Amino acid sequence: MGSFTLSAEQVNAFGGDGYLIVERLFDSEEMDLLRGIAKGGAEMESLHEPRDGEGGITRLLISNELHDDIYSAVARSERIVDAMETLLGDEVYHFHHKMAAKEPRVGGAWAWHQDFGYWYHNSSCLFPDMGSCMVAVDRATRENGCLQVLKGSHRCGRIEHGLTGDQSGADMQRVEALLERLPRVYVELEAGDGLFFHSNTLHRSDQNRSDEPRWALICCYNTKHNSPYKMVPNSHPAYKPLDKLPDAMVRQIGRRQLEQIHAGR
Repeated sequence: MGSFTLSAEQVNAFGGDGYLIVERLFDSEEMDLLRGIAKGGAEMESLHEPRDGEGGITRLLISNELHDDIYSAVARSERIVDAMETLLGDEVYHFHHKMAAKEPRVGGAWAWHQDFGYWYHNSSCLFPDMGSCMVAVDRATRENGCLQVLKGSHRCGRIEHGLTGDQSGADMQRVEALLERLPRVYVELEAGDGLFFHSNTLHRSDQNRSDEPRWALICCYNTKHNSPYKMVPNSHPAYKPLDKLPDAMVRQIGRRQLEQIHAGR
């Protein structure tokens, strides 16, 4: 897919709902490259593996830095960055990106949470003027633990979070009250679809109890005016101008990286 421009209707929908689905954000070749690199690269063998409190595990590869690889090419692609700047109303910079891997039958759940519920404390950002784009690497369904969002929940403000297993989850008393008032949406996606969501949007996912994997690349951004007021050890970075990449570079970098993986075998 080439560059695109968000319509006024899409921008308004994001403002009211706290999320926006963009179908076919990346094409099948781009996803084949990303999938092949992620599932064939040595870096995926040593991942962070948080447990969900019920024995399930989600494998995470997290990077605060940008590199010469397909993950960073996606995070720097104009189609995502330009859209995020439109949705958040300011220049954005790369906060971090992560590959989340829910393997068949063992992939863990995520408790209801807001990303700003994490970032408020571990990055010293003052405002929730932040957002993420989740790119479906595999098809995401209810059966394999697709993301669930609480529509309009970004308007409720930041909710206190506490530990659930190895994860931080939102105060369930408030979540239960919101569940009575707001619709829950199961975000089922085809590979290559993108989900843009606000940092205060409540979201969760079930365990993957299916025979199909559910991998996703999540690219996270902060606005320039919201750079942390102080730096916390091992936290995500402060503002640094983001060098966007033309969309065609995703395919170009991906082809080169996949060739290198195959040559190294």
